[in-house]
Amino acid sequence: MNADHATARALWYVAPGRVEIQDATLGALAPGMARVRARFGAVSRGTEAVILAGGVPVSEYERMRAPFMAGRFPFPVKYGYATVGRVEAGPAELVGQTVFTLYPHQTLFDVPSTAALPLPATVPARRAVLAANMETALNALWDLRPRAGQRIAVVGAGVLGSLVGHLCAASGGADVTLVDIDRDKAHIAGALGLKFAAPEAAMAECDAVIHTSASAAGLETALNLAGDEATILELSWYGAKRIDVALGGAFHSRRLKLVSSQVGKVSPSHRATVSHRQRLAMAIDLLADARLDVLLGPAIRFADLPERLPAVLAPGQGTLAPVVDYS
Repeated sequence: MNADHATARALWYVAPGRVEIQDATLGALAPGMARVRARFGAVSRGTEAVILAGGVPVSEYERMRAPFMAGRFPFPVKYGYATVGRVEAGPAELVGQTVFTLYPHQTLFDVPSTAALPLPATVPARRAVLAANMETALNALWDLRPRAGQRIAVVGAGVLGSLVGHLCAASGGADVTLVDIDRDKAHIAGALGLKFAAPEAAMAECDAVIHTSASAAGLETALNLAGDEATILELSWYGAKRIDVALGGAFHSRRLKLVSSQVGKVSPSHRATVSHRQRLAMAIDLLADARLDVLLGPAIRFADLPERLPAVLAPGQGTLAPVVDYS
């Protein structure tokens, strides 16, 4: 099935601190492609803040490319990876379905039909924008492999930290505490059935610590909360920013392990049997839990993104997932 030429509107990062909406022209729909009209999207607060600041290291220009990104780092780039929309044209089995795609912020776009994953009836479109974050959390779960009863602290109660803490408790039966300097985050922990503590009140001697705050202070807290021979799983993305890490003191005598986790590759524990598409489908299925709505921030109209996005991504402006409304 072919579709006529169409005009869309897309968000571009064009300079440090500045974004623009630009027109995009779609040609006739090619075989094997699906044309999707966006309904909701999500802004990846950590990654897109680094991109807005021009903070992607030169060494990571290629590895940091999103699946359907346009342009080149540092600017201009069309970036993003969390869009939910309705298929308007393409394979008959997809037309009319609501799908999740790893596509940047754009009103109408074409993707390979294999890259448009239909949502199950149990996952509403607005919540499905968390799929990319959930995929990262799922990969972290596989990297950490928590055990039942294990004491785990998650330093940084943002979207990613909350999701991975939720998975550790739900899938591994671990005793999970969200740790954050913002005591208002206690309601997120409560909604997800997790414990909450400020850094100075968090229980030490943890069996594992997950760090997501992207700050030197948060990483220091994570190291301090770790017990003997514990693993500290680092999920933060710092871009080109350098941080100080206190690897003196008890780091060596306690035989601590500082391990990175990143979603670009499927965790080694599952790489032989799970593809990227299968992992994303699993992540979408895991969103069939209404409690996760607590992680969604107020909606921002797509047309308002150039004005509002720099402030939304500024430090200290909250950690809930900013939802983009295309209606």
